Amino acid sequence: MRFFKIITIALFYLLLAMPAAEAKDFNAETFTLKNGLQVVVIPNHRAPVVTHMVWYKFGAADEHPGKSGIAHFVEHLMFKGTPHVPEGQFSMIVKKLGGNDNAFTTHDYTAFYQDISLAHLPRVMEMEADRMTNLTLDDSQVASERQVIIEERHQRVDDQPQAKFEEQLMSALFVNHPYGTPVIGWLHEMEGLTREDALTTYKTWYAPNNAILVVSGDITAAELRPLAEKYYGDIPVSVVLERNRPLPAPIIAEHQITYKDPRVGLPLVTKDYRAPRGSDALELLTEILGGSTTSRLYKDLVIDQKLAISAGADYDPISLNETTFSIYASPAPGISVPQLQTALEAEAKKLTDSGVTPEELKSAQKREIANRLYYLDSLQGPAILFGRALASGFDMDYLESWTDRIGKLTVADVNKAAKALFADDNLPVTGLLLPQEKGGAPGAPKMPLVPPRAFNGGER
Repeated sequence: MRFFKIITIALFYLLLAMPAAEAKDFNAETFTLKNGLQVVVIPNHRAPVVTHMVWYKFGAADEHPGKSGIAHFVEHLMFKGTPHVPEGQFSMIVKKLGGNDNAFTTHDYTAFYQDISLAHLPRVMEMEADRMTNLTLDDSQVASERQVIIEERHQRVDDQPQAKFEEQLMSALFVNHPYGTPVIGWLHEMEGLTREDALTTYKTWYAPNNAILVVSGDITAAELRPLAEKYYGDIPVSVVLERNRPLPAPIIAEHQITYKDPRVGLPLVTKDYRAPRGSDALELLTEILGGSTTSRLYKDLVIDQKLAISAGADYDPISLNETTFSIYASPAPGISVPQLQTALEAEAKKLTDSGVTPEELKSAQKREIANRLYYLDSLQGPAILFGRALASGFDMDYLESWTDRIGKLTVADVNKAAKALFADDNLPVTGLLLPQEKGGAPGAPKMPLVPPRAFNGGER
């Protein structure tokens, strides 16, 4: 362990010292098959294992209106089998080979993965390529799996106050945009999903020219290319729809979403803003404002003013369309929700008025670059990072040059991003997640307090 720690520290300072033209975070390689399938290889030769992932550039935000949940539904149905791999055999075969597999869906993509030894990579490639084009479904399979996703919604959303709260927040934040529709779907629409809906979706979006194959682990692009051509190269090209999505309507009035539930142990106050995708400056702002216990929000609200017991910020830059930036806090005993709400707003104003300091910027840059280095210790982490980015419209350089770009950001860059984010014309949606008032269900179990995040399709 001490040896690996020394290596990690050495890599950290090596990356900081590398010239901009040479800096590459992952040294990934890419090529494209004749049928349009993009292949990405992220070498990691520490052990003879790989993560094999297929990403489809299709998610819940690409669904037809009235068919919410179909992307997540088709993800489930992809395990129902083909003439070559019958129902229930896919995961069983992977398990017998000593690996594990799963899948997940978000607004912007659907992904399937297997963690497997290098020796068995050809077998999982063969099976994944097979179900890209040979999925078979009957009415009974569709009916039974529809009940599975309905029950999943009950368990992960309807029975979870924070998930229900987040659904309402996203609907208010993304008016006239499909990010306002939950990935798992609205219950009344899920109940009407049919076999025809599933097959139409499958035939429309599941194609090599709409997919990305990412392999991370003990293999090179030269070694993977013949395997990719053998198993995926003959799959025919399909006519894939363009991902045309409406622009979200402007927010011209202040919104406040209040949700009460007896299972909420402590109140949560959150302010969510629509924000641009892919902003390096906002990534650093997140770290400065609320990324750790040394951040501004935690220091000011929790330690100094003692108004909160927790506080933070959140921003995910990888998104096909606009994304969200959130600040949140939970009040300390004796502090009212309006007091805390006012304090959060004051922190945003303080930031735009005075800006960040050079010391804050330098510290945040070091922490963010160190965090990126930890991805080098993982197989699945880089595979997920590349898949998410490429399926969301970013290119390879966005990830490979990230460390170099972060290191070059200035105080002026971050302050400019903060002023745009907290500008008067970028109205947030305020969310209040509160315990049920007197008269609510007695003895209800209290839920742990975490920042609310939308259900993203999860894993099966």
